[in-house]
Amino acid sequence: MASALVEEYISRSSHPFSRFYEKIMAGERITREEAVEIYNSDDLLAIGILADAARVLRTPPEVRDYVYWVHNFHINPTNICEAHCRFCSFKKGPGSPFAYVMSIDDVIKQVNDYPMKDQLSEFHIVSGLYKEQGLTYYRDLFKSLKQHFPHVHIKGLTAVELDYLSKLEGIPVEETLSILKEAGLGSLPGGGAEVFAERVRELVCVDKIPAEEWLRIHGLAHSMGMQSNATLLAGLGETPEERIDHILAIRDQQDKTGGFMTFIPLNCYYDNNAIDASNALTGVENLKNFAISRILLDNVPHIKSFWIHIGEKITQVSLSFGVDDIDGTVVQEKIAHAAGTDASQAMTQAELLNMIRKAGKIPVERDTVYNIIRIYDEQPV
Repeated sequence: MASALVEEYISRSSHPFSRFYEKIMAGERITREEAVEIYNSDDLLAIGILADAARVLRTPPEVRDYVYWVHNFHINPTNICEAHCRFCSFKKGPGSPFAYVMSIDDVIKQVNDYPMKDQLSEFHIVSGLYKEQGLTYYRDLFKSLKQHFPHVHIKGLTAVELDYLSKLEGIPVEETLSILKEAGLGSLPGGGAEVFAERVRELVCVDKIPAEEWLRIHGLAHSMGMQSNATLLAGLGETPEERIDHILAIRDQQDKTGGFMTFIPLNCYYDNNAIDASNALTGVENLKNFAISRILLDNVPHIKSFWIHIGEKITQVSLSFGVDDIDGTVVQEKIAHAAGTDASQAMTQAELLNMIRKAGKIPVERDTVYNIIRIYDEQPV
């Protein structure tokens, strides 16, 4: 997107964004004040050009048209949770007729029933905070998954879950991470970050760990050789400035520990929860979130558009706004669907490839830590 349009449009000295373009191309950081100015602009085309210029600059030439996806499988062992997040539609109380708890055997059967299990490269495991599924459960679950599916990387448990398990056991998070890593944990997902602004957290997730602890736990994982993702859940009533501050906090942590692989701007849904739907983001705001993330995060390799949260159409457009990853096959996603997303539960490989190709990009299957498994040309799958 950027190359032709930049010469004709944003690089003109008369354009108000030309100075930002020059800074990006010079490898200089965009400041908070500049990010706010960019975000508040109505010139969506210019914002997209800036983001795509940043993506191109930070990507080796031979992979600049690549869009990554992973053959992954989501596992949510229970929907029983002690937290009281106002945006959550997934949680159920232990007495609810809709509550469920999966044994380790249940999980193994669920994966074995998946026809393409041999092609999986990632388990994405997040769940409720439930004292009957403590550290021993997850240690044994990870061991069993690695025994049955040794080829599959385990990306599991948010910083919030790790903090909860540690408190149940009365041990430091470092020890919990060590136990789970030995059992097979390979990396951390980015959930639980929501919006770091204390004002927002007090309104929507007051009993969740604060931003500083979320960042600390990810830093600990990085220091132990594990990589992780980071997220922003927008649409909770936060301001653009609070979104930008959240992204900058990720940038600061990455400067310290360097283990974030991907940043994922997410979109809140409002069915069956207590968040006012008037906070819903427009498509333009979602695209701005992707773009400003790519512009600011000069030290995080990838920006992901999680197609289940954003929708397939905006996901395709986001590939011109700094995004180079669309997650994957997913299989049986429950959390966003409980809140009202109308995206599919899963996407086949053929559908993923078609989505990427129609956006003018090259589909690349990766593993969790971005090792390339296969580059797909135009031949049929």
